[in-house]
Amino acid sequence: MTKVLYPGSFDPITYGHMDIIKQASNLFDEVIVAVMKNPLKNNGFFSLEERFKLIEEIYKESSNIKVVIGSGAAVDVALYYNCKALVRGLRGVTDFDSELQLAAINKNISNGQINTICLFADSTYQYLSSSAVRELYYLNKDITNYVHPIVCEEMQ
Repeated sequence: MTKVLYPGSFDPITYGHMDIIKQASNLFDEVIVAVMKNPLKNNGFFSLEERFKLIEEIYKESSNIKVVIGSGAAVDVALYYNCKALVRGLRGVTDFDSELQLAAINKNISNGQINTICLFADSTYQYLSSSAVRELYYLNKDITNYVHPIVCEEMQ
């Protein structure tokens, strides 16, 4: 059984994230979505536990998608769950540069055990980010095209 880890802060989870999860779930036996705190980001919109519950609710009917709360390095979470690789989503060239660096570091600190697989977000979502959704929300703009209805309701 091939398991992969899709780590992220998901604050909030967007349709772009969900597109990557869907692609990964079609390619691998199990996708573990690890909701993680990014130490480089300030306090988010939702708590870690709230993000976990939202994503778990969205994927409650999906047999090969598991949601966990991860802590520490993503590679350590991947190793803990016996994953073969990390899944990362790419929106464009700027993502590629940072993901290339991160992939090399992750492979190194996992002693070569964890590879990184990059999937391209659907063109509909290539501009989309959680921070953009939060900004639109704070500007009282419609976010229904960017997040699942469960997330939209919780943001209200």
